[in-house]
Amino acid sequence: MGASSMGYHEDEAALPATVKDRHRAIVSIMEELEAMDWYDQRVAATGDPALAEVLAHNRDEEKEHMAMTLEWLRRNDPTLDTMLRRYLFTDQPITAIEGEPER
Repeated sequence: MGASSMGYHEDEAALPATVKDRHRAIVSIMEELEAMDWYDQRVAATGDPALAEVLAHNRDEEKEHMAMTLEWLRRNDPTLDTMLRRYLFTDQPITAIEGEPER
């Protein structure tokens, strides 16, 4: 993950606690996604089925962590809440949803 995503882009003293907390959540999600990718690669690369099973278990734990943090972020960002409700858990073509009236 790029170092530019880890820190603040603005003066930290000028940022309210709510923005700092959202930043913490966003960076945590990025780290969990990166860990999922690393575990996926390790599962695919190993020739040991028992190790692959352990690594897949670890990867799936990262998915849980990411989902929990995403849910916190959704609860604390009304616009994100709207977008997630619009796009997730539907069978429609993803790009077709964009043209629909907002719910």
